[in-house]
Amino acid sequence: MAQLMQNSLLAYKSPMKNAVPSFSSTTGVPLPFQLKPDKYNKFNRPNLRLTPVKKNKVYAVLEMDKSAVISEPENTTDTNNLILTNNSLMHPSVIEVDSVTELDLKENGFRSTRRTKLVCTVGPACCSFEQLEALAMGGMNVARINMCHGTRDWHQNVIRNVRKLNQEKGYAVAIMMDTEGSEIHMGDLGGGAVSVKAEDGDVWTFSVRALSGPLPPKTIHVNYEGFAEDVKVGDELVVDGGMARFEVIEKQGPDVKCQCTDPGLLLPRANLTFWRQGKVVRERNAMLPTISSKDWLDIDFGISEGVDFIAISFVKSAEVIKHLKSYIAARSCDGDIGVIAKIESVDSLKNLEDIIRTSDGAMVARGDLGAQIPLEQVPSVQQHVVQLCRQLNKPVIVASQLLESMIEYPIPTRAEVADVSEAIKQRADALMLSGESAMGQFPEKALDVLRSVSLRIEHCCREEKQHESMPLRDIASSLEDSISEGICNSAAQMANKLGVDAIFVYTRQGHMGSLLSRCRPDCPIFAFTSSTSVRRHLNLQWGLIPFRLDFSDDMESNISRTFALLKARGMIKSGGLVIAVSDMLQSIQVMNVP
Repeated sequence: MAQLMQNSLLAYKSPMKNAVPSFSSTTGVPLPFQLKPDKYNKFNRPNLRLTPVKKNKVYAVLEMDKSAVISEPENTTDTNNLILTNNSLMHPSVIEVDSVTELDLKENGFRSTRRTKLVCTVGPACCSFEQLEALAMGGMNVARINMCHGTRDWHQNVIRNVRKLNQEKGYAVAIMMDTEGSEIHMGDLGGGAVSVKAEDGDVWTFSVRALSGPLPPKTIHVNYEGFAEDVKVGDELVVDGGMARFEVIEKQGPDVKCQCTDPGLLLPRANLTFWRQGKVVRERNAMLPTISSKDWLDIDFGISEGVDFIAISFVKSAEVIKHLKSYIAARSCDGDIGVIAKIESVDSLKNLEDIIRTSDGAMVARGDLGAQIPLEQVPSVQQHVVQLCRQLNKPVIVASQLLESMIEYPIPTRAEVADVSEAIKQRADALMLSGESAMGQFPEKALDVLRSVSLRIEHCCREEKQHESMPLRDIASSLEDSISEGICNSAAQMANKLGVDAIFVYTRQGHMGSLLSRCRPDCPIFAFTSSTSVRRHLNLQWGLIPFRLDFSDDMESNISRTFALLKARGMIKSGGLVIAVSDMLQSIQVMNVP
C-alpha cells in the first residue's frame, strides 16, 4: 500500500500526458489500457474498465501486491449538463445536501467545514418543528430522545418533526433513542415538577411505596423494591452522578430517611447509587437485567418508528448487545438500526473492548460513570474509550455535563469550554448536549458554543499540526475488507501529503466512509450514498459530510456528474484538488476539479 501511495504521488507530479501507459511496480511490464477482468473476478470484484476522463488525472488501482498508475487522455463531453461516458448519455440526478452545508461551502470553501458532530437531547425546551429547525441550522447532526422522560406519543411527535425537517429542508438529522435502563433511579417528582432543589440539611424520604395520590412534600419514589432492605444507616446516596448527595439517617419499613449533605437540583428519573465505606454498592445492581421490561417496549416503539440508533444504558457485557441486535434484525424491515453502548458503569469498563467491538458505537456517559468510579479517573477513562473506539472503527460520543451551567445561564464557564476543547482534541466523533438543550433556557446558545469551539479548536490543531498520525490496528476480517482498509488508509495519507481540499467517497453501505473517518484526515470527507438511511448514519461520524446521490458502478461518470452538480450549485470551484475512492471499484483517484 505504501508503494501504491508512492507511485500515485510520482504520477501526480509527472507532466506525462496523452494516455501513455505506466509500468507495473512489481513486474516492470507495461500495463495495458484495458485491464483483464479475470484478475479481479476471483475476489468477486466487478469487471474493471478505464473510462476516458479529463486530462492530467491519476488513476491508481490496487491489484493485490501490484499497483499501477495510468495518466488518461481527455475524451469526455459535457454539454448542457449532459455527460457522455462510454457512448452513453446520462442526465445528472438530484444531489441532496442541507442548506447549512451548502451555504458554508459556497461562502467559505472546503476546509471551513466542522469535523466534530453535535448531538442534542430533545426535551420541552426544543421539541417544536421551529425549534428543531433552529437547532438543525445551528449544527445539530443527531437528535436524541430520552425514554426516561415523556410519553411515547410525545416522542412520536418529535420523531415526526425531525423526519419532516429532513424531508422538507434536505437535512440528514439522525434520531437516537436512549433507553432508561434497569438501574436504580428516582420516579417522577411530585406535582409533575420539572426539577426540585434539595437544600443543605433538608431531610427527604426515599420510598418504594406505590402511592395512589400525590407524593407528600420532600418525598421521592424509588423504582427498586429492595432499596430499603439494601441500604444501611450511614450510607451515602448519590443522585444523578453527584448532582446532589444524601446521607441515610433512618430506615422506617419501606421508607428511607436521608439528609442532604450536598445541595443540588433533583430531576425526574435521575439515577441513584449508594456508597458504603468509600465504595459503590453494586451487588443488587449487578443482578438487575440490563434491558428492563419497559426498555423492551420502548425498543419495539423505536423499531416501529424507524429510529437510526438505539442507545443502551448500563451495558454490562457484549452478550446484551448481541441479543439486542438479533432482536432488531428479526423485527426491523431493513435491520439498519445501530446499537450504541453507553459506558457508564464499572461493569462496562471490565468488558470494554468486547462491548465496543460488538456494538455500532459507544457513548461515554460521564455523569453516571463518575458516580461509580473516582472522579479523578473519569478523564483518563474518557480518553481510553475514545481511542479504543477509533481503533475499532466505532463512532464515539462524549456526553454529560459538557455545558451544564448553560441550563440556567447564557454563557458557559471557562472550565466547561476547556473540557469541550479536550474532547475535540481527542478527536471524539461527537459531543452531546443533555439538559442544556432538553430543559435549559438557552438550547440554541449552548449548541452555538459547541459549534464555535469545535471550529476553532479543529482549525488550531490543523494549523499547529498537533495531531500526529495514530497507528491504527488492522481490523479487517476478510480479504475484501483488508483491501478497503488499505485503500482508505492510503487515501488519507495521500490527502495529508498533497494537501488536497477534500476526499470524495462513493459508498452504498457507508463502510468506506467510516474507514476514512477513522483515519481523521486533515481535509473534509464528502460521502455520497444512494441511501437516505446510510446518509443519516454517516452524520454521526467525524469529518463526514453526507450527500444523497444516485450513482452507478461507473466511477468516471459518477465523478463527472458529482462535479457538475456541485459546481452548478456553487459548492465547489474549478481548480480544487480532490481524492476519490469507492466501494464499487476499489481504487484511488487524484484529480483537479475541472
